Amino acid sequence: MTVSTPEASPEPGKYVAGEAMCPHRLVLEHVTSRWGVLVLMELLDRPHRFSELRRAIGRVSEKMLTQTLQTLERDGLVHRDAQPVIPPRVDYSLTDLGREAARQVRDLALWTERRMADVQRAREAYDEARKA
Repeated sequence: MTVSTPEASPEPGKYVAGEAMCPHRLVLEHVTSRWGVLVLMELLDRPHRFSELRRAIGRVSEKMLTQTLQTLERDGLVHRDAQPVIPPRVDYSLTDLGREAARQVRDLALWTERRMADVQRAREAYDEARKA
C-alpha cells in the first residue's frame, strides 16, 4: 500500500488539485459546513451543554448536531466534557485549534454581513442581464 503525502503548494494559500489534498478539503468542509459554522461561532462565546447549543443554533436536528459535534471533536476543534453525574452532564467547548478556526469563520460571517448589500446588487445585476 502506498501512502501519499500532501503535495507542497506552489504558493502559500493556493490549493493543489488532486487526491493528496483530500484531508485538507475535508477539514475545510467540516469547518465551513452549514452547522459547523454555527457551532464554532456559538462555542466561541462560551461552553454549552448540548440542549442549549441546539436552542442557540435553532432548526438543527438532534442527529445533525450530534454528527457535527462528533466530526469537529474528531478534528480536534471541539472538546466534549462528560461529567459522571445524574442526570448526565455534557459540556462542549472549543480547543485552542477550534478557537482559531472559529475566529476565522466569525470574520468571514461578519464580512458577509458587511458586504450583503453589494452581493445583493451583484445578484440583481446578474439576474437582469440574464433576462435580456
